[in-house]
Amino acid sequence: MTKPFAESCEQNKTPILEVLAVEFADRSRVLEIGSGTGQHAIHFAARMPHLSWQTSDMAANHPGIRAWLDEARLDNVLAPMELDVLRKEHWPQSRYDAVFSANAVHIMAWDAVVSMFEGLSKVMEDGALLALYGPFNYGGEYTSESNARFDQWLKQRDPESGIRDFEALDALARTQGMSLKQDYAMPANNRILVWQRGGA
Repeated sequence: MTKPFAESCEQNKTPILEVLAVEFADRSRVLEIGSGTGQHAIHFAARMPHLSWQTSDMAANHPGIRAWLDEARLDNVLAPMELDVLRKEHWPQSRYDAVFSANAVHIMAWDAVVSMFEGLSKVMEDGALLALYGPFNYGGEYTSESNARFDQWLKQRDPESGIRDFEALDALARTQGMSLKQDYAMPANNRILVWQRGGA
């Protein structure tokens, strides 16, 4: 099949890698939630060979992810796992010392975001890191006009989606025993939020 391609992945993969190369330097097993096209997994795993990178997404996206994996032939990227965050039986039995997700929480309904954080508590080891990439609001305010327009577009497409407030996400993280470690400013009015679960 023709590999799917997301221009946003192509544009943001280098700045994201610069952060993950630091945050995941001492990690070994990463669960990526919402691997999408598979572009991020290939780019990051190729440049961080010490990581075992577990891709995951809804089953409909698996053929595209596999197309990227088949071409790259990387030993440290695992075949996509079906993961609907709302379905408890989908969450893996394995434990991870890092979790990464890009541009996911603003396209999920809020109940799915809540379920994702609840599920994370079952798969993250003590000391594990969660890195979320995307646009976020602070104090209920947009950080840019472009983010305000993007949020309007998201809500027109799906009223249950939208840019999430940092404070609401941080509250969810804290209910699952995580504390904010870093908040990185990224290009195009995005951020990477990094939480750590339990002990260091």
